[in-house]
Parts: sequence; C-alpha cells; structure tokens
Amino acid sequence: MKKQSDFFNYGEKYLKPMRLKDVADEIGVHESTVSRSTNGKYIRTDRGTYELKEFFTNGLGSEVSSVTVKTHMREMIEGEDKKKPLSDSCIEKLLNKRGLTVSRRTIAKYREEMGIRSSNKRKIYE
Repeated sequence: MKKQSDFFNYGEKYLKPMRLKDVADEIGVHESTVSRSTNGKYIRTDRGTYELKEFFTNGLGSEVSSVTVKTHMREMIEGEDKKKPLSDSCIEKLLNKRGLTVSRRTIAKYREEMGIRSSNKRKIYE
C-alpha cells in the first residue's frame, strides 16, 4: 500500500498502476496466489471502502493508471459547456496538456466504459 500513498492522501487522480505480476514478484509468489488472496477482500479508508482488486489497474505508463485518466476525463466532461461539449480529440489535447499521453481511441473506449455518450449526443440544443 506504500505505492498508493498518494491515492490515500489525495484521491483517485493519484492512483498508480499496479499489476498482479509486479506484486507477486515483489513478495515471491505466483500472481494467481495474489489474485486469489485479494479476491473479494475490501479495505476501509478515510476515502471510503474499496475492493482490493480496484488497486490493480491497467497502466498507460509507469506512473499513470486508467483510473487516473478516467477521473480527469470525468472532471473535464462535467465542467464542459453543454452547448459545445468536448470531442474525444479535444479531450485528448487537454489531457496531453496535463501531461497524460492518451490516444483518441483510448479516450473513446474509456468514455464508453464510464457510460458517457459521445459529444454530439451530449450536446444540448436550445
């Protein structure tokens, strides 16, 4: 949990990617052992209760998790002008400015996983 100290202190934007294999290698067991031992287990924190498997993420780099990118995306979309919603390409550019290199296709995939419609379907007409 040391690796996730920023997550516990500052929130989801700071969740670092962790793979089952990396944890297994660090503690000297097979990754299936880590998977079985964390399956169905929860941790209660000041930020809420989390299933341990939530800490195993798909990383986009050594320091950025998909959860981090999704958190940034959700903030951008929630704060967008509903008359001119952000396209996936625009979100890609904004994420790049924040130092998060993510392809437009990955943004579309994450947006769909979060149940967020495309920009033309989010647009409010008056």
